[in-house]
Amino acid sequence: MTTTRRHFLKSSSAGTGALLFAPFLKSVGVHAAGAESSLPKRFVFIVKASGIDPYNLVPAGIPDQPVSAKPSEAEKISYSRDRDNLVQTSWADHALPDIFTPLEAFKDKLTIVQGLSGNNFKGNHTAGYGTLSCHNSELTPIAPTVDALLGLKHSTGPYPVFGMATNGTLRGQASVPDDSYVFPNLTALKAGQGVAFQASPTKAFKELFGSAVMAPETLKKKLTLNRRLMDFLKDDAKRIRNRLTQEDRDRFDGYVDTFDALRVRDERKTALKDRIVKSAPEYVADKYTSMQHMDRMEAQFEIGAAALVAGLTNVITLRPDTLGTLYQDLGFRTLGLHAIGHGAVLPSGLNSYQMRKKVDAYHMGLVAKMASTFQNIPEGNGTMLDNTLIVYLSCAGGKHHGGNTDWPVVLLGGCGGKLKMGQYLQYPSYKNAGHKTLGNFYLSLLGAGGIESGEHFGQVDPALKDLDLKGPLSALLG
Repeated sequence: MTTTRRHFLKSSSAGTGALLFAPFLKSVGVHAAGAESSLPKRFVFIVKASGIDPYNLVPAGIPDQPVSAKPSEAEKISYSRDRDNLVQTSWADHALPDIFTPLEAFKDKLTIVQGLSGNNFKGNHTAGYGTLSCHNSELTPIAPTVDALLGLKHSTGPYPVFGMATNGTLRGQASVPDDSYVFPNLTALKAGQGVAFQASPTKAFKELFGSAVMAPETLKKKLTLNRRLMDFLKDDAKRIRNRLTQEDRDRFDGYVDTFDALRVRDERKTALKDRIVKSAPEYVADKYTSMQHMDRMEAQFEIGAAALVAGLTNVITLRPDTLGTLYQDLGFRTLGLHAIGHGAVLPSGLNSYQMRKKVDAYHMGLVAKMASTFQNIPEGNGTMLDNTLIVYLSCAGGKHHGGNTDWPVVLLGGCGGKLKMGQYLQYPSYKNAGHKTLGNFYLSLLGAGGIESGEHFGQVDPALKDLDLKGPLSALLG
């Protein structure tokens, strides 16, 4: 007799009492009750450098966008930047563009949105924090980012949002990956509080899954030591705090809270130990310690997927490349993204457009592998992919330079049925009636995630004052 997961969860006793087990017990209860709308929502944000060519995202047969052959850009689709109408069409009526070949099996879960703008937040090759906050704040966070807001709402594990990167700032030109924590100027929990990303796959693996592979007696000693340290800090902090001014007390409280948060994080990891053991990816030393960018990217995607499966967080943000990234295995070993974005041509004749297309196609292969991981995990009446949304975009919009008036976004997965998947959307061009912004898109994500955020997200573009930019994208809502 086959036992369904729901029946097993309903008939099994998970114990009582421990607050640290609350996230897991909540998940058990949801499955047992069949409350599909209460299933956890998860998000993956993938933010690449150097723009995403809008041409690569247009399916053949869209009106006013014929396929044309240009000597310097073979097989390029002529993409209209002066569209005055909304295009909304199902993939049932079109073949996927070439770069999405790895996602053919997920066609009904793929949505592409074109024509959005973010022209009021710019930077040097990147919008930085503005990419996910819609504020003009390349280097300094002045508002929480959309990934952090979703993480604070949905993550019940030790990390509200976990980030991984290959290098430091998004505009960085280093040709060798970093090997420590970095601040890519991308995710912020609030104004002035950017999130550090883990640049080393090995260190990310140990940080996320180390407690699960640690010997029980070693783990017990570590937790006991942490508790004793915190007890000492709290007792001592009371005496120190009384000697401080009110302003210094506020800062000191935050300092002490940081240590306390580290203790709670370790305890939550311990509570998830069994899930972490089952979900931890295989540690492949050659790939995880490699100083090659593409090896690092593959490791990041594997670790990120495993962290979501284990419940360590519900939001992962990946920054796979920067302007200095070398895509050695794609046929251009010596050219970084910066040179490619400025029109470099290889001796073989491979041009900038073709190289950028290869990069995007490679990323879609990594996305497909991650999606397959989620698709193979039953959840409720569907799979984990049905409740996980992968968001792929660039910190530079649709061009290496000046792509802010057209900011392509690729979506894969689901959001508990809150978003309409399986379609191609192209909004009217910048300043035309009906045009929408990246802020409207993020309002759609926040709404799908159960977060009320008002009529606007981020700063409103003054050049669009005559347009209606309130609320989410109605064509994207399920």
